[in-house]
Amino acid sequence: MIWVNGVASDCLSVTDRGLLYGDGVWETLAVTQGQPQLLEWHLERLQQGLRALAIDQPDWAMLRTEIDHACHVQVSGVLKLMITRGSGSRGYNPNPVRGNTRILQTSDYTAVPAGYTENGIRLFLCATRLAQQPRLAGFKHLNRLEQVLARAEFGNDYQEGLVCDYQGHVIEGTMSNLFIVHKDGSVCTPDLHLCGIAGIMRRFIIQTLADFGLRCDIRAVALTELAQAQALFMTNSLIGLWPVREFSNQTYPVPPLLRDLQAAIQTLQ
Repeated sequence: MIWVNGVASDCLSVTDRGLLYGDGVWETLAVTQGQPQLLEWHLERLQQGLRALAIDQPDWAMLRTEIDHACHVQVSGVLKLMITRGSGSRGYNPNPVRGNTRILQTSDYTAVPAGYTENGIRLFLCATRLAQQPRLAGFKHLNRLEQVLARAEFGNDYQEGLVCDYQGHVIEGTMSNLFIVHKDGSVCTPDLHLCGIAGIMRRFIIQTLADFGLRCDIRAVALTELAQAQALFMTNSLIGLWPVREFSNQTYPVPPLLRDLQAAIQTLQ
């Protein structure tokens, strides 16, 4: 089901800047028993993206009403929320444009084998690199061409791809965030202040680790560190946590910490 500005519709003006320039932001939320998971964090990041792009803020009360209605229709599944700058005249200049376009889309979960969660996935190293642009880092803007190119590099033999920046630092997966568990038990995840998406599930994992009494270092990560790791895992709001069982011809175990984190994620449902 799709709603545009609160009206059931699958039509969008060809002058909408979200279509023309990727000029907008979006969020993907898991919906369980009619409740969107971690909604406040998603709306916080959405607001961050709107501020970064200087797009007018929506009527938040109206948006929440629309979210509630969408989750009543799709009581279990996926809610995608998009806000574009709206329609305007030809050209890049956003200044004459006021208002925005709200798009809500619901869908069923895409079925994946349970083994991805239990036994782990095969991770592919993508050749596509991410450009550094700190003004666009952290949130989800609508231009995802880098991710499209990276995802096109691997087929069904792999479940996710790892992407680096042009300095060779590990950044994220094509659709997920990376965590590294070192052999001494410490945990780290790549710094994303120059590029990449600071995932909501990433935030939940960092907070949960703190609840466990474990610090998660957020710093630059070299590709060579992965070969020395005890374990790797990927996260996002829909998959939860996938252990990595194989990367670059190396296999990894699934330590108890990952099971504890998966159990914590289950409390969100």
